[in-house]
Amino acid sequence: MKRAAPAFRWENGDLVIAVKVQPRAAANAWSGLSGDHFRVRIAAPPVDGKANDELLDFIAAQFDVSRSRVEVISGDSSRIKRLRITKPSRLAPGITPPG
Repeated sequence: MKRAAPAFRWENGDLVIAVKVQPRAAANAWSGLSGDHFRVRIAAPPVDGKANDELLDFIAAQFDVSRSRVEVISGDSSRIKRLRITKPSRLAPGITPPG
C-alpha cells in the first residue's frame, strides 16, 4: 500500500505545503487539513492564471510573507499544488513549527 505524502514539511526553515485549491469560491479561505493536503478556497476563476495569482497573494498574507517568498513548485495547472514558503513569519492552522 502506498503511503500518502505529508501535507507539509520543513526544509531548512522553508515550509513546503500541499494544497487543494477550490476556485470560484464565495471568498478566499484556509479550510484546514484534509488527508494529505490543506484545502484552500479562492474566489478567482481558474482562467488565465487568475486563481494561481490570487492563491499566491492569499498564502503570502496567511503566512505573513511577501508574495515573492511564495512559489508553486508543482501542480501549476492542477487543483492540487505544492507550494514553498520561504521562512514564514506566521503559521496557518494545522501547521506546526519545525523541530
